[in-house]
Formats: sequence, structure tokens, C-alpha cells
Amino acid sequence: MSVFTRILMLLCISLIAHTSPAQAVPHALVLDIQGAIGPAVAEDVHNTLAQAGDAGLVILRMDTPGGLDQSMRKIIQDILASPVPVATFVAPQGARAASAGTYILYASHIAAMSPATNLGAATPVQIGALPKPDIPRSPSVKGSSPETPEESGNPMQHKMVNDATAYIRSLAQLRHRNVEWAELAVRKAASLSADQALKMGVIDLIAQDIPQLLKKVDGRTVSTGNASVTLHTRGMRIETVERNWRSRLLAVISDPNVAYVLMLLGIYGLFFELANPGTILPGVIGGISLLLALFAFQVLPVNYAGLALIFLGIGFMIGEAFVPSFGALGLGGVIAFVAGSVMLMDTGAPGFALSLSLIFAVAACSAAFFILIIGMAIRARLRPVVTGAEEMIGLLGTASEDFDGTGHVLVHGEIWQAVSTVPLTNGQSIRVSNRNGLTLQVDPVQHNNPEALP
Repeated sequence: MSVFTRILMLLCISLIAHTSPAQAVPHALVLDIQGAIGPAVAEDVHNTLAQAGDAGLVILRMDTPGGLDQSMRKIIQDILASPVPVATFVAPQGARAASAGTYILYASHIAAMSPATNLGAATPVQIGALPKPDIPRSPSVKGSSPETPEESGNPMQHKMVNDATAYIRSLAQLRHRNVEWAELAVRKAASLSADQALKMGVIDLIAQDIPQLLKKVDGRTVSTGNASVTLHTRGMRIETVERNWRSRLLAVISDPNVAYVLMLLGIYGLFFELANPGTILPGVIGGISLLLALFAFQVLPVNYAGLALIFLGIGFMIGEAFVPSFGALGLGGVIAFVAGSVMLMDTGAPGFALSLSLIFAVAACSAAFFILIIGMAIRARLRPVVTGAEEMIGLLGTASEDFDGTGHVLVHGEIWQAVSTVPLTNGQSIRVSNRNGLTLQVDPVQHNNPEALP
């Protein structure tokens, strides 16, 4: 074989080696879930699983007090449909997976916790539920179990608890985890530490951090849909998922307190723009704020009766400034505003309730503004003019001479040229009806009209 042929073969081999697809380096995607489970978190999980692609594992590093049922179910649906295994890791130490976090932990292919963490307290809550009337109960027996939410709630609460129990039992059976304790977590709000959860078969393992988690799950086989996947995670590269701008914006404005303030800014901004056309800035700020608030309310569990009460309260407070109701409209407006604000968020989920201090502060400021400031502005606007040319209209004076048509009058301590349609005599009382430059239009005052006297 000639030298030329050997060189040509080496070049071909090198070209083939460079053009052949490189084997993808296995990696794990890590998404941090901190705080309440809401629409923004659900969207983050959905986007992460959608872009997982060739990832070997998706890790949800969780620390949550719970959240919205609708968002939780969307997350679980995405986990169950994911072809990439999902590990929920309650971390760092001191974190928790309470309420909605417990359901997500049960739904994941791998359930892991750090030391000194806890899970549980998964009883569903709903704001606005009426308490069950007191029913005489037989004396409690020593050692008997405490009253469950089912026993103390109303029929609607029973439905919610039964639905949540069936849901978490199905997840526990799917992942072969402790079914009995899952039911206790819902019916009696039971909680467990990480060590207890591992002993009772609620979770799969305890790990200090993500590298240790990857070592411990290496070689495990999990079911993703209709397929079984064996994990090869030792030495896997770790990539942290960054939230996009839409998720960050949704996370901010879906906070009920932020959405509440945006709604009020929108209402007040548009009110000022309509009251003072051409100001522009209040209208721009109000329009943007109101649209953002409506976007947030679209994904939040809003009670529309509460929203209507807020608008009614604002209307009453504005009416107090225009109608002399001796405080009845203003007081009714404040009561309706506060009641509507308390009712606005139709959920008792942690992290999705309006702050009472914020409600009372906004109600006090709104009442003070509409009732006092706007009222003072309207009263000032209705006062008679005391300066300028318009001040002369309606002033009283006396004729300085006898004249018929044109003459002079004394008004406001000054001699003015005046015109009159009727003859006037010296010293006769007159009233200014109009002004044209330095000439006054005057009319005689009828002294038999008490209101006409100066």
C-alpha cells in the first residue's frame, strides 16, 4: 500500500470521526420550588419537563407550605405524563413539603428528603365554608382518636376531604408507597419527619444534597408511562433551570396582595383620568395596572362577589364626597370595601390569602382620600370666586350720581363706569350683573327682597 493511499485512509477515518454525532452527556435538570404552589410554579414545572428532552432526570428541589389545588393537579399531571423520570427532593435542611407538596412528592418517580425536613398536613381547606351547627356529642372516651375534619366540617368539606383522600391513595398505589399514612395525612393532617417517612415507606431515600441523591438513585428502575427506565445518574452533570421572564412576572403579579394593589391602582388611576381629562399619566398607569390585575385574577381563585363588593364600596365612598349623607354612604362604603377584600381570594391555601393589615390600611387611605380630600376639592370648587374679573359678578354697590343709561357707581370701594337699562338715582343700591372691560353692567336692587340686601 502506497504512502498516498495510507494518508487518504487516515483522512477519511478522521473525517468520519469528526462528522459522527457525539454521544450526549447525561445531565439532570434541577428546578427550585420555593414558597406557595401557584400558577407560576405550575408553568415552571410544565416548561421544565417540556424541555427536558435527553435529560436523564428532572429534580424538583422543594420547600413549600402548600398551595392551590388546581396548580398542584397540573403539576402532577405533567409528572405522570413525563417520559423523563422526576425526583422530588425536599431540601435544604429545614424545608418542608406540606399540603400540596405532599401530593407532588407522592406522584414523583423518586421521593427524597434531606435530614431535618418534614411532609404532611395535606387536608384540603376552602375559605368561605360555613361552620357546621353544633350537634350534641356523646362524652369522649379516654384514648379515643381526636375529631377528624370530616366529623367537624360540613357536607362540602366532606366532599373535598373524600376527593383528596381518593386522589392521594391512587398516587400512593401507583408509586407503591404507604397508602394508609397518605390517607391519614389528608383526613387527620398527619405529618412526618424525614426519618419517619423513610421507615414507613412514604419516601424512597434520604440524601444530604443533590450529588448524594444522584449516587443513591443510580441503578434504580422506575416506570414512566408504559416504559421502565433504569437510572444511570452517577457522575451526572447538574443543570439548574432558570425561570423565564414570563414566569417571573406571573410569580410577582399572582401574589394576591400584589394583584389586589394593582387592581386598586388601576381603578384609582382611571378615576383620576376621567375626573381630569388630559392628565394622561394616571390613565396610563391605571390602564396597565388594571390589565395586569385582570391577568392575575384569571389564574387566581377569585370570589366575584367579593370583587363586586369592592367596587360597590369604592362607589359609596365617592358618593359620600358628592352627596351630603352625614357619613352613611362613607361608612357603608368602607364596610363593603373591607368585606369584599376579605372575601376576594376564594381559597384558604397557604400563601394565597390577602393580608388583613394591607386591607385595613388601604381601606382607611381610600376612605380618607375619597371622603375628605375629594370632598374638600368639590366644596372648594363650589365656593364663589373671590379673585379676578369673575369676582365682580354679583357684588353690591351704590350709584354715585343720577344717570339714565351711562354713569358711575361705587363698588368694592372703587368708582366704576356703569351702564344700566333703567334710570338710577344717587345712592341707590345696585348689583353687578356683568362686566365688559372696565365697564360694569348693573341692575337696581329691590329692597323688598331680603336676599338682595348687602
